[in-house]
Amino acid sequence: MDKDEIHLRRLPAAAPWGPHADSEFHGVDFLPEDLNVAPEETGMRVNKKYSCLPAEEKGIHIINIRAIEDIGYDQHESTLLNSLSKNPDADCKYGLYFRDGKRKVDYILVYHYKKSSAGRTLTRRVHHNDSSARSTKQDQPLPGKGVQLEMGESEPHVDYHEDDKRFRREEYEGNLVEAGLELERDEDTKIHGVGFVKIHAPWNVLCREAEFLKLKMPTKKMYQINQTHGLLKKINSVIQKITEPIQPKVAEHKPQTVKRLSYPFSREKQHLFDLSDRDSFFDSKTRSTIVYEILKRTTCTKAKYSMGITSLLANGVYSAAYPLHDGDYEGENVEPNDRKLLCEEWASYGVFYKYQPIDLVRKYFGEKIGLYFAWLGVYTQMLIPASIVGIIVFLYGCATVDENIPSMEMCDQRNNITMCPLCDRTCSYWKMSSACATARASHLFDNPATVFFSVFMALWAATFMEHWKRKQMRLNYRWDLTGFEEEEDHPRAEYEAKVLEKSLRKEHKHKETDKEKLTWKDRFPAYLTNFVGIIFMVGLTFAIVFGVIIYRISTAAALAISSTPSGRSSVRVTVTATAVIINLVVIIILDEVYGCIARWLTQIEVPKTDKNFEERLIFKAFLLKFVNAYTPIFYVAFFKGRFVGRPGDYVYIFHSFRMEECAPGGCLMELCIQLSIIMLGKQLIQNNLFEIGIPKMKKFIRYMKLKRRRSLDHEEHMKKKQRYEVDYNLEPFAGLTPEYMEMIIQFGFVTLFVASFPLAPLFALLNNIIEIRLDAKKFVTELRRPVAVRAKDIGIWYNILRGIGKLAVIINAFVISFTSDFIPRLVYLYMYSENGTMHGFVNHTLSSFNVSDFQAGTAPNDPMDLGYEVQICRYKDYREPPWSENKYDISKDFWAVLAARLAFVIVFQNLVMFMSDFVDWIIPDIPKDISQQIHKEKVLMVEVFMREEQGKLQMLETWKDNDKRKGENCNNHSPRLSRSHSGSLSSCHSYPLDV
Repeated sequence: MDKDEIHLRRLPAAAPWGPHADSEFHGVDFLPEDLNVAPEETGMRVNKKYSCLPAEEKGIHIINIRAIEDIGYDQHESTLLNSLSKNPDADCKYGLYFRDGKRKVDYILVYHYKKSSAGRTLTRRVHHNDSSARSTKQDQPLPGKGVQLEMGESEPHVDYHEDDKRFRREEYEGNLVEAGLELERDEDTKIHGVGFVKIHAPWNVLCREAEFLKLKMPTKKMYQINQTHGLLKKINSVIQKITEPIQPKVAEHKPQTVKRLSYPFSREKQHLFDLSDRDSFFDSKTRSTIVYEILKRTTCTKAKYSMGITSLLANGVYSAAYPLHDGDYEGENVEPNDRKLLCEEWASYGVFYKYQPIDLVRKYFGEKIGLYFAWLGVYTQMLIPASIVGIIVFLYGCATVDENIPSMEMCDQRNNITMCPLCDRTCSYWKMSSACATARASHLFDNPATVFFSVFMALWAATFMEHWKRKQMRLNYRWDLTGFEEEEDHPRAEYEAKVLEKSLRKEHKHKETDKEKLTWKDRFPAYLTNFVGIIFMVGLTFAIVFGVIIYRISTAAALAISSTPSGRSSVRVTVTATAVIINLVVIIILDEVYGCIARWLTQIEVPKTDKNFEERLIFKAFLLKFVNAYTPIFYVAFFKGRFVGRPGDYVYIFHSFRMEECAPGGCLMELCIQLSIIMLGKQLIQNNLFEIGIPKMKKFIRYMKLKRRRSLDHEEHMKKKQRYEVDYNLEPFAGLTPEYMEMIIQFGFVTLFVASFPLAPLFALLNNIIEIRLDAKKFVTELRRPVAVRAKDIGIWYNILRGIGKLAVIINAFVISFTSDFIPRLVYLYMYSENGTMHGFVNHTLSSFNVSDFQAGTAPNDPMDLGYEVQICRYKDYREPPWSENKYDISKDFWAVLAARLAFVIVFQNLVMFMSDFVDWIIPDIPKDISQQIHKEKVLMVEVFMREEQGKLQMLETWKDNDKRKGENCNNHSPRLSRSHSGSLSSCHSYPLDV
């Protein structure tokens, strides 16, 4: 028997299939009798190293294993059983390494396969031979690759679709091996019908790709970071001691005094870098990024067209591709890893009061996700002063509510002001004092302090943007992104498919082979569909808001018929509350619908790169969701009560529904109710239902499906899952767009209508404290690990934030001017008040109407409802009285107030814009210390290269001098040494140059 071959004796035919029940053999499968390899059916060549016994023998056969040392077992027969009895999963740390326990798994490809009903799949998980892997592209299957076998002489059912997928996988994986990657296949998993391809990038590939990607890596050179001196140093030390309890306990968050000089990696300059520990030089994030770049670049040319990993995923050749998490985050005897540390110090509600370990987040998830959480943290911190000022403004309103003369006049029953009916026929006259509670509540939000708060929030928004730019520059410096420029990404799979379709069509017609690209003519139908679709969606939103208006009007009329006085008195509150809840439900539903529609509209445009796709998707989704969220609020703020008409000449919808009016205290209180319910309801429902409930439900459904598909024995079921199996069951990462969108809409609630709801920053702050930990927990525990993406800013979101900040100034100017009573009060105080006080303001804002001028059929059915006959009723407007020559015409007071309102808008807008731009100008985008450190890095790098060049020159000069002296010595030798002259001379030239 060959020493490298082990023959295990044949077992009887009655033996069970699969691993023998009484043995402890791991990684060796038994095959049913009368099976043979059918390479013509599978299209794969069986590795001769793992050949099976002749098919003519009956019974169950065991695979012969040659070169047993290749799979890690000792050759000695006495130790064979002991080595086979060990659990190989523990050596590879349960899927984090290849089966040899040395090569780290950097990426995972997942695919579905179908086992033939007439045969079984030979499945093995073994070591990968590096030399044979790169020397043969498709001469042998991947290690652990399943080999299809045929039962007897029967013809198996051929699934050409599955064969096509398998052929593409084989070619693609062969191309990956040619690119230098090392692969290992595993189909012997607890997930039925799912195979995994483990990918490892060796050192030479990592170096090559790091140079291609221009990755900045730390060099051996270290330098001192400039430290503050004097008073600033003492202040910083005091702040550090105070904030020490709220700092996360991670090494990356400690203040740095020295920093390594970074430089784009180069294989020619490896001596500059600290390569003492090659295993940790490229961290797991960088390794997965490098492998992903290779996966995108590598193509599969089967079926006459090129396919990268994105196309293969889109066509179902592979079902998933993802890097692995570093390990488990909970449980006993869990080895320390970054994921566990993030779970303890970041993704836990118990550490809500601590700073985020942003550097560790970046190290684990990459710069793009790190920037999102850094931005969210800065935004949340900036909400603290805004919340404090908002609470002070609200408390000021509470403290001065009893001193507010207009609300006191409205609540004074001695004034006996009779108001005109709120609807035709069924509504009767009513006393203004019945709206006392609404008037007092309106003062909480409609007081002089809200004007100050609007100015403050406009400056706050400008300060927040500048603070974020400075924070972003600090992170760019710390994360070595100062010189980073994004390069054009690889074309998307859909774009390549469209270009291929176009080129094939042209080739068929004109026989042209020039490289094609999509032009605006190709995209014109998509652009037209986008335009029509967006207009339709915006129109749908307006139609729904209009429907809610009809509901409010009809419900108010119906409730006014109520026989109970309490029912009639609570009409306005009931209608407002129910209408806002309807708006909230519609907004939440349409948010999801509009998100899907925006994605579909972007897909039919076929953008070239992922970046273009993301930017167009963000623009469409933001436009639709902005209109959806703010249309009901805009209606209450600027349109409700503006087009009502007057008693005797009301404006009607469909000739039957009278337009609704604002309350006597104005529409600001109703705007506050609308804004608060929509904002709080949206946050609570989306956070609790969509971000917590739905992912957990999806996870549970996936778990139940996998449980039903399992057909494993007890021993296999109790076996610990591999890391890539556990990660496969997690939710795929869907991008940061939903996270950013939620916060941007909230930013709009905080800034756009803050004049009507000063407590908005407080509720946003409370929500964000939970949101940070909720998102962190989702990223660490519930999502597959995303591919790390380098980015130096938050992209298009910054421009959207700036746009909202500018729009907020204009909207708040109009809210203060037209929605609140701030301007009418000022006009009355300085133009019409007899004693310089607000006494008489309510009477000044009310016009009179003679009840005899009601149109036929519109007068109240019960004119004596108040117990006396009404001759004159009052309504809120600036119109001439009935005894005037031009009765019911607009009075000059209206024009005076309108002029003051427009003047206030112009002055407020320009003043606040100027102040915001001044804040923008006075605060530098780049902190002074960071600018100095960046300059210092450049100087140090120049010094390093200058010293290197000087060292080379000195070495060359030394070499020349030595060469010259050796030559002279050789010429002075005696003739008897002439025979060794050649050897001596050659030795003169053998100086190694080591820089």
